[in-house]
Amino acid sequence: MNTVTISPKYQVVIPREIRDQLNLVPCQKIQVMAFEGRIEMIPVRPISDLKGFLRGIDTGIDREDDRR
Repeated sequence: MNTVTISPKYQVVIPREIRDQLNLVPCQKIQVMAFEGRIEMIPVRPISDLKGFLRGIDTGIDREDDRR
Protein backbone atom coordinates (compact mmCIF):
# COMPACT_ATOMS: atom_id res chain seq x y z
CA MET A 1 0.00 0.00 0.00
CA ASN A 2 1.29 3.44 -0.91
CA THR A 3 1.15 6.46 1.37
CA VAL A 4 1.10 10.03 0.07
CA THR A 5 1.39 13.36 1.86
CA ILE A 6 -0.92 16.31 1.35
CA SER A 7 1.12 19.42 0.50
CA PRO A 8 0.42 22.85 2.03
CA LYS A 9 -1.53 23.58 -1.18
CA TYR A 10 -3.64 20.40 -0.64
CA GLN A 11 -1.94 18.63 -3.54
CA VAL A 12 -0.99 14.96 -3.65
CA VAL A 13 1.29 13.01 -5.99
CA ILE A 14 -0.09 9.76 -7.38
CA PRO A 15 2.66 7.15 -6.98
CA ARG A 16 4.32 5.95 -10.20
CA GLU A 17 3.20 2.36 -9.60
CA ILE A 18 -0.45 3.47 -9.56
CA ARG A 19 0.00 5.82 -12.55
CA ASP A 20 1.54 3.01 -14.59
CA GLN A 21 -1.07 0.46 -13.53
CA LEU A 22 -3.95 2.77 -14.54
CA ASN A 23 -2.19 4.26 -17.60
CA LEU A 24 -2.62 7.80 -16.29
CA VAL A 25 -1.10 10.62 -18.33
CA PRO A 26 -0.34 14.28 -17.54
CA CYS A 27 -3.34 16.64 -17.82
CA GLN A 28 -5.80 13.73 -17.66
CA LYS A 29 -9.01 14.53 -15.77
CA ILE A 30 -9.88 12.60 -12.62
CA GLN A 31 -13.18 12.66 -10.74
CA VAL A 32 -12.72 13.02 -6.99
CA MET A 33 -15.43 12.17 -4.48
CA ALA A 34 -15.90 11.39 -0.83
CA PHE A 35 -17.42 7.95 -0.30
CA GLU A 36 -18.02 6.25 3.06
CA GLY A 37 -15.27 8.19 4.83
CA ARG A 38 -12.62 7.89 2.12
CA ILE A 39 -11.49 9.80 -0.97
CA GLU A 40 -11.99 8.06 -4.31
CA MET A 41 -10.27 9.21 -7.49
CA ILE A 42 -11.71 7.89 -10.73
CA PRO A 43 -9.92 8.49 -14.06
CA VAL A 44 -12.12 10.07 -16.73
CA ARG A 45 -11.70 8.06 -19.91
CA PRO A 46 -12.47 9.27 -23.44
CA ILE A 47 -15.85 8.10 -24.71
CA SER A 48 -14.04 6.28 -27.53
CA ASP A 49 -12.60 3.88 -24.92
CA LEU A 50 -16.14 2.64 -24.25
CA LYS A 51 -16.73 1.49 -27.82
CA GLY A 52 -17.78 -2.15 -27.78
CA PHE A 53 -17.70 -2.68 -24.00
CA LEU A 54 -21.28 -4.03 -24.06
CA ARG A 55 -20.62 -6.44 -26.92
CA GLY A 56 -22.37 -9.75 -26.31
CA ILE A 57 -24.86 -8.42 -23.76
CA ASP A 58 -28.32 -10.01 -23.97
CA THR A 59 -30.67 -7.23 -25.08
CA GLY A 60 -33.70 -9.47 -25.43
CA ILE A 61 -36.28 -8.76 -22.76
CA ASP A 62 -39.75 -10.13 -22.23
CA ARG A 63 -42.34 -7.48 -22.99
CA GLU A 64 -46.01 -7.34 -22.25
CA ASP A 65 -48.22 -8.15 -25.25
CA ASP A 66 -49.39 -4.55 -25.63
CA ARG A 67 -45.76 -3.31 -25.80
CA ARG A 68 -44.62 -5.35 -28.84
